[in-house]
Amino acid sequence: MKTTSRWRPSPGLLASGGLHVGALIATTAAPALWPWTLGAVAIDHAILTAAGLWPRSTLLGPNLRRLPETAAARGEVAITIDDGPDPDVTPHVLDLLDAYDAKASFFCIGTQARAHPRWTRAIAERGHDVENHSQHHHHDFSLQGLRGFRREIESAQHTLSELSGRRPRFFRAPAGLRNPMLDPVLHALDLQLASWTRRGFDTVSRDPHRVSARLLHRLRAGDILLLHDGHAARTPAGKAVILDVLPVLLDALRQRDLRPVTLQQATR
Repeated sequence: MKTTSRWRPSPGLLASGGLHVGALIATTAAPALWPWTLGAVAIDHAILTAAGLWPRSTLLGPNLRRLPETAAARGEVAITIDDGPDPDVTPHVLDLLDAYDAKASFFCIGTQARAHPRWTRAIAERGHDVENHSQHHHHDFSLQGLRGFRREIESAQHTLSELSGRRPRFFRAPAGLRNPMLDPVLHALDLQLASWTRRGFDTVSRDPHRVSARLLHRLRAGDILLLHDGHAARTPAGKAVILDVLPVLLDALRQRDLRPVTLQQATR
């Protein structure tokens, strides 16, 4: 599905474009200024690069970092789970969510979903959302241009829509990294970029207590939380960290009268 509205650059990208035009005009009118205009352009590129390396940045375009105020007022939070499905982890995650009557958004990798279609379907059948996390989760995703982004994201849209029976509405970049070319592609595919309010770093930390503490610190309604069923770190006992973290997190949400919902439920 493609959006019919026209893409509009973010204020940050408009300012960057204006700086480039201004630098060109100034250098043409007064060539001696070239060290200054070149320096200004270099600083601008450094800022854009830093924004792409900061997953929660909105400089390059819209980025859902918290749920809307209406969802927060209802006491909702969103648990988002990346990099699956994983046949050794995702089934247990689904069982835990069922036990607490909690809903989550699974940002699935297209190739993982294709390799494990049973669990991709199960995510949707059990009331959760399947969202887009690219087709291959390449480490160089943030270095791609318009064509590369379009190929990766559109392929995942086809894969995930076919397997889950529903079209993803949200996209999360691999590792949250991107560049200025991503926003127009997401707009063309009618997808919204989503990051998070807080994350547990459960792909690197083997200690469920530390992961839980990161997620629960200053937790409040409207937060978007990030965990992983794919690429999950393992405890010393060999258990995926998310499986020890989820019960603690879900108990805490229940005690604080917060309701875990999907991103699509929270943004309707």
